[in-house]
Amino acid sequence: MISVGIFTGYYPYTLAETIERAKKDGMSCVQLDLEFKDIDLSRGHITKEKAHQVRDAFRDANLPIVAISAYTNLVHKDPDVREANINWVKEILAHARDFGTPYVVSETGTYHDDDWLYDPKNATEEAYQEFKAVAEDLAKFAYDHDAVFLIENYVNNIVGSVQRTARLLHEINHPGIGLMLDPTNYYDDSNIDDVDPTLYDIFNVLDDKVKVAHAKDCKRAVDTGTKFGGGSAEHNSFRGAGAVELPGAGLGVLNYELYLTLLKKNHPNIPIIIEHIEEEDIPRAKKFVDDTLRKVGA
Repeated sequence: MISVGIFTGYYPYTLAETIERAKKDGMSCVQLDLEFKDIDLSRGHITKEKAHQVRDAFRDANLPIVAISAYTNLVHKDPDVREANINWVKEILAHARDFGTPYVVSETGTYHDDDWLYDPKNATEEAYQEFKAVAEDLAKFAYDHDAVFLIENYVNNIVGSVQRTARLLHEINHPGIGLMLDPTNYYDDSNIDDVDPTLYDIFNVLDDKVKVAHAKDCKRAVDTGTKFGGGSAEHNSFRGAGAVELPGAGLGVLNYELYLTLLKKNHPNIPIIIEHIEEEDIPRAKKFVDDTLRKVGA
């Protein structure tokens, strides 16, 4: 059966209270955000001892860590910031197994000043090659540390479409890289009003690269600005930009029965991680995902 979890960052508390609340909400796994009120896991402050403390606390609670968040702009226009961002992902990759999982996740970057907005340069071959070089480096570094770098594409970033995601993973073709699957990240003004064909494309082309899945939703936006909600880190508070909003699971137009039916075929035991919600909405989102999984027999 598919297990349902959540980003730990939606519980902005101490390590113990985060675990307590996740258990109370019925989660069976988590994607780890390196943010707890009683442990400093910021850049340059991760140690094996701290990682083991976090790992053991989640293991004792029977709440496996299935991936670690390392969301950052890996092609930042400022070369010093870019280097610092890449080194931060490497810091997490080097300690991933200490936290109990091989998987470390980041977006694919943008040349816009806002990490979540589109820049015309993102669509160029130059941008693709620039990110590809970064991704190849991270894949090799991950492999050397018994880890896997997962890309999470987003339509406004350099790697946004099914085709560009497939090209990147095919050309790198390395055991140190994989895909964090979030189908809502492939929608823009061109396909948001007819979601099913893109879902089929995603699974027909990318299914063998998927390691972990996400559960949020998508719908046509009322306004085209960048939208944020609750959550500590920016990736936890982001709610969409441009033509598409990205609300919690069950609050948009994504065909969840089709999504989970396609997901379960070749990934019957994959973890799916709830996101893009406020803390008070967690029980509703969890019930929606559970009910849909039950309906499709997953």
